[in-house]
Amino acid sequence: MNLESPKITVNKSSKELFDYLSKVENFESIMPDNTDKFEAREDSFVFALKGMPEIKLRMLEGEEPKKVVLGSASEKFPFSLTADIQELEADKCEAQLLFSGEFNPMVAMMVKNPLQRFIDTLIENIGKN
Repeated sequence: MNLESPKITVNKSSKELFDYLSKVENFESIMPDNTDKFEAREDSFVFALKGMPEIKLRMLEGEEPKKVVLGSASEKFPFSLTADIQELEADKCEAQLLFSGEFNPMVAMMVKNPLQRFIDTLIENIGKN
């Protein structure tokens, strides 16, 4: 299952946004309002939204200043969340979140809409920061 957020324009250089998203503790400031829990560790963070199980994401790779890839720490639900960053001007870039997960059709049907809302909220909040 692949999902995409809308592309947004961010008033930061691509390097600034890359550096921001490369620090897992910064994800707390872009989480949805219904976040019940957020705990950052060295290269990972755990979060829970109201009514949802905890999810642990860890930093997988970074390609400065173009891409930051986070991945699930659970083998039961393998997925990645990629921030794709494109330089527009010296102090402006375009960003988009790409979700890729391998779920059985029943699980995919249940999580598609909540996941889409989640990545849409993240990208919207990235634009506000």
